[in-house]
Amino acid sequence: MSGGVDSSVAAALMLNSGYDCIGVTLKLYDGDDMVPIHRGCCSGTPTRGCCSLEDVNDARNVAYRLNMAHYVLNFTEPFRDEVIRRFIDIYEKGGTPNPCIDCNRYIKFERLLYRARQLDFDLLVTGHYARIERDGARGRWLLKKAADAKKDQSYVLYCLTQEQLERTRFPLGDLTKSQVREIAEERGFINAKKRDSQDICFVPDGDYGRFMETWTGKHYPEGNIIEYHTGKLLGTHRGIVRYTLGQRRGLGIARNEPMYVAAKSVADNTVTLGPAGSLYSKAFTVEALNLIACERIESPLRVKVKTRYQQQEQWAAAEQTGEDTLRVEFDEPQRAITPGQAAVLYDGDVVVGGGTISAIDTKNAIN
Repeated sequence: MSGGVDSSVAAALMLNSGYDCIGVTLKLYDGDDMVPIHRGCCSGTPTRGCCSLEDVNDARNVAYRLNMAHYVLNFTEPFRDEVIRRFIDIYEKGGTPNPCIDCNRYIKFERLLYRARQLDFDLLVTGHYARIERDGARGRWLLKKAADAKKDQSYVLYCLTQEQLERTRFPLGDLTKSQVREIAEERGFINAKKRDSQDICFVPDGDYGRFMETWTGKHYPEGNIIEYHTGKLLGTHRGIVRYTLGQRRGLGIARNEPMYVAAKSVADNTVTLGPAGSLYSKAFTVEALNLIACERIESPLRVKVKTRYQQQEQWAAAEQTGEDTLRVEFDEPQRAITPGQAAVLYDGDVVVGGGTISAIDTKNAIN
């Protein structure tokens, strides 16, 4: 129970279905892991992402209304090692991480599920918008998109294993967000109208560079900004970790045409800018592959693929190249395919599987 409306309603629905439940809120970071931020220029009031004391109190309030025990579990150490450190490591290597996926993979559906079984509970229930179904013919648990396409979170859940899917329930999978809020209001939940969290919880102001420098004690040095194709020097960047592929704003470069971050090189600490066409590519490789709908992709498979959470999936061919590696080629070039992000494969509403983008084939860029 994060303190938000979704997990609160999920708890109510499970209780309505006759399950014995307890509510659990995770403490994922402490003051040493957070970079304080402030609203306005002089208010001096620190703000945080999710998992704040206010969130804990909201979760406890809902649990009390539901006559359900509530506990706070301290997972700060594994969160620091498995999420924050990975986040920083990927940025330092030139990629763009997705810490929400790592949190799901290593914290919520690994350590928390293990803790649940230690406490003799059979299932882990969350407020994610997705669906789980059993396919008897294939003998597999399937992960499917939510009924509410605007809230679907199957993209960040592709890492779930068969054992985890068997022991997980998503009660909101068939509901819309408006229906969830209506249930919360009918129940008198304190968080019925609480806004959704939009930011990475441990970097609520979105300043990843400042967070990493404060957390690690490192200084990420300035370097050259160069032009796509020509290699012409355009200016100086403020540290390579502060830039992501496809970025347009905050570059400090004045040109007659829009320029975007087309590439980053950690080896020589350069950021390359190019026109919109330089962002497009068709093929890439995937590592750390997790397949859900099948054991293995035996031959090239026609699927739809998305490489960003908000992207509409596009037609592609996927070919498994190793035990946990994959090559994907889109039918049409796609914008800003980014190492470190997840590529998730879909067959209709069913998640075939997914993995981490490791390398991009840029030969199809539109010049």
